Amino acid sequence: MLTIDPQAVGEIKGQVSLEGPAPTPRKLLLSGEPECAQLNPNGLFSPEIGVGSNGALKSVAVYIRSGLGNYHFDTPQSPAQLAQHNCMYEPRVIALMTNQTLAIQNQDPIQHNVHPTPRDNPAFNMTQPIHGPPIEKSFAEPELAIRFMCTLHPWMRAYVFVFSHPYFDVTSDAGTFDLKNVPPGSYTVEAWQEKYGTRDQTITLGPHQSETLNFVFKN
Repeated sequence: MLTIDPQAVGEIKGQVSLEGPAPTPRKLLLSGEPECAQLNPNGLFSPEIGVGSNGALKSVAVYIRSGLGNYHFDTPQSPAQLAQHNCMYEPRVIALMTNQTLAIQNQDPIQHNVHPTPRDNPAFNMTQPIHGPPIEKSFAEPELAIRFMCTLHPWMRAYVFVFSHPYFDVTSDAGTFDLKNVPPGSYTVEAWQEKYGTRDQTITLGPHQSETLNFVFKN
């Protein structure tokens, strides 16, 4: 098992953007769900494509896909947080490490359920009552884009990424990401967006280097 030299680590950062006109947000039909409609008096729109100023794409998962050696990484002790709020999952995309706790909260005054459909980890389907305690789960196997649903409100979606290493981020409203404390090496870095798929780039990072990558998706 290799040990990372903290004196040699670098950084991979950058931005993800959309080329072309931003699509019009799709309005969700809530006519059959009066409680959700009441929570969203101005309507509810699908967040599958979040575009900010200058085409910045938010909620894009960016991560080292390959190239890491056999390093040991400690599991974070603090849980990652996923909420059901105003009849939506928030955030839309979230990432955590293997065996790290994912705490799922129902912040709404109505009942939801939590139903992920993983390929490499066990699935579950649990009711989450009003004001109930968080559902806490962890995932032993790395897996990309586990889809979470609420089968009571079928438009509700979230995507959970599980990694065996800490070199991942989800882009901000400005479309930016930052992978810190990366050991020197040659890597494939991938960006995932739920509608547009993936883009990847290769990079060689030397000791103490900071490199910038920009990913562009086309509409």
